[in-house]
Amino acid sequence: MPQTLDAAAVRTWCSLALEALGREREEIDAINVYPVADGDTGTNLYLTVESAAQAVEAVFSAHETERSAPAPADVVRAMAHGALIGARGNSGTILAQLLRGMAERLGAGDHLADALRRAAGLAREAVAHPVEGTILTVAAAAADAAEASPDDPVRAAYEGARAALDATPGQLAVLDRAGVVDAGGRGLLAVLGALVEAVTGEAPSAPGPTHVHPPVVAALAAGGAEPCADGGPAFEVIYLLEADDAAVARLRTRLDGLGDSLVVVGGDGLWNVHVHVDDAGAAVEAGVEAGRPYRIRITHFDSTAGVSREQVQRAVVVVVPGEGLADLCAEAGATTVLARPGEPPASGELVEAIRRAHAREVVLLPNSAELRHPAAAAAEQARTEGVRVALIPTRAAVQGIAALAVHEPDRRFDEDVVAMTAAAGATRYAELAVAERQSWTTAGVCQAGDVLGLIDGDVAVIGADLPGTAEAVLDRMLAAGGELVTLILGEDVPEGDAVAERLERHVREGHLAVDTVVYLGGRGASPLLIGVE
Repeated sequence: MPQTLDAAAVRTWCSLALEALGREREEIDAINVYPVADGDTGTNLYLTVESAAQAVEAVFSAHETERSAPAPADVVRAMAHGALIGARGNSGTILAQLLRGMAERLGAGDHLADALRRAAGLAREAVAHPVEGTILTVAAAAADAAEASPDDPVRAAYEGARAALDATPGQLAVLDRAGVVDAGGRGLLAVLGALVEAVTGEAPSAPGPTHVHPPVVAALAAGGAEPCADGGPAFEVIYLLEADDAAVARLRTRLDGLGDSLVVVGGDGLWNVHVHVDDAGAAVEAGVEAGRPYRIRITHFDSTAGVSREQVQRAVVVVVPGEGLADLCAEAGATTVLARPGEPPASGELVEAIRRAHAREVVLLPNSAELRHPAAAAAEQARTEGVRVALIPTRAAVQGIAALAVHEPDRRFDEDVVAMTAAAGATRYAELAVAERQSWTTAGVCQAGDVLGLIDGDVAVIGADLPGTAEAVLDRMLAAGGELVTLILGEDVPEGDAVAERLERHVREGHLAVDTVVYLGGRGASPLLIGVE
């Protein structure tokens, strides 16, 4: 029995865990009564593991390009980082910390039992007020069992976790009243079962029933439970936070006084903050005081407790690479999903956005070639839920803006999709980026610090500065004609206003009858995006 995991085993583990949670998501959602009966624990765990698996695949993809194998430490750290940035809900946030604890030990070459112990301890430390009968109890039992069985720690951890899960109704009154085991613990058992299969090649025996008293659970599903198990806070607030340890310690104290279910996970300057509060604004303001919060999600529990609102006929869901573009598209009526560099949204996040749009018909604009498969999966999932979805394969934000500009919700759906597709297809796109290292490109060899001008995804110009490279890119693109140039400036471009004025003047003086429009991409956007229609 291997005592550690190699890179391939971690990859397999992530894949199998995602498959298991995909199969069991609805069942786990159905037994979710603590800390809030909002029926999303299975979904949140799935989205968290999906983000972890994507990060692992990205490591393998990078090494395939270099024709080398990734180090196990790199893979487990990627898994933990992916879970951290994609963690959703109370249980998803705790699971991210469990994976972080395992990554610390496995990355250092420690045994699986040591990794499980570190994971359980780190997760418990992250919860402001730990409660027994939850995922924390199941994690601790798994670690105890693994340490007690050094010859077969993985199977022992699974069996220990399963026994602890079966006992959770006797530890937590709300579970006993509902007749269910803990939903978060049930999700962790699925993840540990995937670990058993990844290490041994054999799936463990199926867990016991999740429902102790099915009629009680049926009543809860029908609306017999309050949104909060104890009539608690009205909002769930989650955000990623860039801050130092001292600031986070102060933040914990501040948020603990504002609400409950406080979980703060992470480290090394990046944290995932989860809390239930009545004053969502105060929770976000506390994050601003501590550092830089982003990917802020605020959910009103009433909206997850079966309170429905009337569907609109049609909506547009658009993925955007910057906060400024998110505001711009939201003003145009679109539902937005923010994508940070190197952190593309997972299919589950796109499905959630489609649901949030609450429309009978949805046009999905992924605005990235990397999102082709996740967007297709999200569209297919939404269709099974009765939503008519059209996926327009936009490859850049400027194509999405062009499509959104001609969107008319009063048109027939097919006509609207055709018009939006035509507008996107008629828009050539370019992006300016800074080279991180010396490498070969389609335009020649670039050095670290060079400005790269990519047209339709390929490097076409290598320059020394952004304005000059942008002018060369514009000239190449406009040589084939054009009527409108769209410029989207990132927040970090030095003297952005002066750069925009220079490029507008360059187009005006060198290309007659071509108009130029400038937007601010905001935080997270590339230095410069260019569209030519």
